Amino acid sequence: MSLPWGLGCLLLVGLGGCSVSEPPDGAPLKPIAAHEVPDAVPRAEPVLRAGNSSPYVVNGETYRVLPTAAGYRAEGIASWYGTRFHGRETANGEPYDLYGPTAAHRTLPIPSYLRVTNLANGRSMVVRVNDRGPFHADRVIDLSYGAAVRLGFAEAGTAPVRLEALALAGVDDRRDSEAGVYRYLQLGAFSSQETAESLRAQVAALVDAPVTVTPVEVHGRALNRVRVGPVRDEAHLESVRALLRARGLDPGQALP
Repeated sequence: MSLPWGLGCLLLVGLGGCSVSEPPDGAPLKPIAAHEVPDAVPRAEPVLRAGNSSPYVVNGETYRVLPTAAGYRAEGIASWYGTRFHGRETANGEPYDLYGPTAAHRTLPIPSYLRVTNLANGRSMVVRVNDRGPFHADRVIDLSYGAAVRLGFAEAGTAPVRLEALALAGVDDRRDSEAGVYRYLQLGAFSSQETAESLRAQVAALVDAPVTVTPVEVHGRALNRVRVGPVRDEAHLESVRALLRARGLDPGQALP
């Protein structure tokens, strides 16, 4: 969860905005079977500012978000969170879905993808980290209720787990980018490296900005992404796009 309810209550009590009658967390009335909870599908999503403030402080403890999920591996106790947080915003602003294959972690970049293995029964699944928590020193991850069902510990409440970050090519770190400020043009992503290199050479001969081909993983497919940038400023970006249009080329998608 992005912020424990108890801490939120302390912050709001002075404003009269907190009610001590808020129901406790728990399982939903609608049952769900383990086979109904899918694996999260890893894809090369950018790491944005949203949800990645660092350092941040909760309950007097300071936490620092890792620069990358690459190579992350840990073992510890997993817990789960459910109805109290269902529909509320997670740390990156997405609504929490207690049935989805998601998780909260204190320090991994958001989003990250993890393979979680229940060491008590061997069950394993892939989850997507989109929230912060658990803020308990004795727990390593908070899983959605659905993930806990899939891994076989929803009734027990906790389980010993192994966490292994999944390596993805082409993940952009945009934590230092202002919202709405664009630095790149993405011209396409191709399965053929030859096609990507041909487009790169064609565009590089036209524009006064770097043009690169980089590997990226999209829904498990290895692609070759062609980009122009970084550009100097918005005016430079628009001049590059205008030149590409004038030569009959796709002006690309502007990215932070």
